[in-house]
Amino acid sequence: MEWSLNDIMTEADRTAITPKPRDAATLLVLRQSASPEAGAAGNSLEVFCVRRHARSAFLGGVVVFPGGKLDPADGDQPMRALCNGLHHRAASFAESREHALALAACACRESLEEAGLLPCQPPISAAEAAAIRAGLSDAGDDTENDDAAFPELVAAADVRLDTAALVPFARWITPAGEGRRYDARFFMTMLPAGQRGRHDDHEAIASIWASPSRLLDAYAAGDLFLAPPTIRSLTILSDCTDVDTALARCADQSLEPVCPEFVAGDPPMLTLPGDPRHSVPERRVAGPTRFVMRDGLFVAEDPP
Repeated sequence: MEWSLNDIMTEADRTAITPKPRDAATLLVLRQSASPEAGAAGNSLEVFCVRRHARSAFLGGVVVFPGGKLDPADGDQPMRALCNGLHHRAASFAESREHALALAACACRESLEEAGLLPCQPPISAAEAAAIRAGLSDAGDDTENDDAAFPELVAAADVRLDTAALVPFARWITPAGEGRRYDARFFMTMLPAGQRGRHDDHEAIASIWASPSRLLDAYAAGDLFLAPPTIRSLTILSDCTDVDTALARCADQSLEPVCPEFVAGDPPMLTLPGDPRHSVPERRVAGPTRFVMRDGLFVAEDPP
C-alpha cells in the first residue's frame, strides 16, 4: 500500500533514482445534504469518496477522492473543444493554460470513470452519466486507448465539460522513493445537478457521501484508511458548513507543490514544506508540518 510507511526506505534506497512524477488530477465533489449531525440548520457539507480495490497498484484499499493520471488525449483538440473555460487560478499550478485545461478535463473524465459523476453543461441526469460511462467501458474493449473515446461520447451527448466550475484547491506530489509517483492537482466542485455518484466496481469497490469530520473520525477509529493528502484536505474543510464556504476556502490555499519527505526513525514520519526536517523551508499547506506514524495511523503533528 502506497503512503503506508510500512516499508521505510533505508538511506541507501533513498539515494536511488526515483521515477519522475506523472501528471494527475483529483476532484473533490461536494454537496449540501440533510443530515442529523447538522443540527437545527438541517444542512451538512458532504464530500464524495471511493474505496480503491485492495489489489490496485496504487493506494490499494484506501479511501480517496476520484482521480487518476493525465492521458495524452486529455490535451488533444477534441477534448479542448469540449471544455467551457478554466478557473483563473488553474494556470498557476500547471505549465501553461493548455496544460491546466488538460488537467481539468482529466479530472472530469476520471470523475466519470470512477464515480459516475460528470461536471457538464447543460446538466445531465445520473442515468445519462451512467450511459456515457458504460459507453466508455464498451469502447475500452475494442480500442487500445479507451480514454480517446471519451470526447466522442461526451460530444454525442451534446454537452460540454464544465471545466470552468472546477476550482483549484491543492497540489500534492507522491514522495520520492515510491515506485509509482504522481503530481496530482486537486480541484473542487459542486455536485452536478441531477447526479448522485457511484463507484465503478472495478478500480473502486465502494463509495460514500460523508462530511469531512465523519470521514476523519472513521479514520481515527481504524474503520478506513486515508492518505495524508486526503487527511489534510478533509481537515481544511472540516469546519465548513456549506458548499459555498468550502469553495471560497480554495482561494486561501497555496497551489505550490507539496511533496512529503520520508524521515526514518521511531516513529517514522512524513514531513511537509515548512517543517525543520523538510528541504523546503516555507509552508505550503495549512496545518501541522508532519505526519507521524503512530499505531498504524498518520497523525498530524507540529515538531516539538
